[in-house]
Amino acid sequence: MARIAGVDIPREKRVEVSLSYIFGIGRPTAHKICSAANVPLETKVRDLTDDEVARIREYIDKNHTVEGELRKQVRQDIQRLIEIGSYRGLRHRRGLPARGQRTRTNARTKRGPRRTVAGRRRAIAKK
Repeated sequence: MARIAGVDIPREKRVEVSLSYIFGIGRPTAHKICSAANVPLETKVRDLTDDEVARIREYIDKNHTVEGELRKQVRQDIQRLIEIGSYRGLRHRRGLPARGQRTRTNARTKRGPRRTVAGRRRAIAKK
């Protein structure tokens, strides 16, 4: 496995796909990285030379914020929103969607599993 930005990227996949295993790099960014480092996209990671891996690693270090540093930056941005008391910060604090999605139904991913309320079924049955 090639180790780039502290992540072991899969050997059996193409370079473009393997780079997307790094937090902060998606397919379009991986495409740009490969073209900047003069590495063919269809090359498998196991077939990369040490020189090509070094060029990719060097380009990422110079031009992109990835992994731990990016996670830290995102966490600080959310903390800043919470501290200034913005609407988005309040939504983050309460663990609710911050981008305007509905919460009457849905939002189960953000809010967690359903918590049943005692006596709810009898109230519905009386109607």
